[in-house]
Amino acid sequence: MPSSSAPVTDDDSIRAVVVRLARPVAGGGHVIERAAIRAAGADCAAIEAWIVAHAGTPERIESTSRRGLHGDQVQSTSGPNRAPRRFVLPIGVL
Repeated sequence: MPSSSAPVTDDDSIRAVVVRLARPVAGGGHVIERAAIRAAGADCAAIEAWIVAHAGTPERIESTSRRGLHGDQVQSTSGPNRAPRRFVLPIGVL
């Protein structure tokens, strides 16, 4: 198995990283935090592309409007260039 800082490029290596980082969620699927992918030291773009190619979906946090004195100062947590916080894999992918 490649070291954690080596780039992963083949399908089996990427799948191994995804299996290691994924955690089960209610309903039978799995979820992988983007922070965990980055912390693994692997090729983030290749792992994210593998997840999307295997029916995984990026989960974005929706912005919420806040009221009150400082509500207008809060920036939106979503946007077209905002990276997803985690990826959701359907049942049977892993």
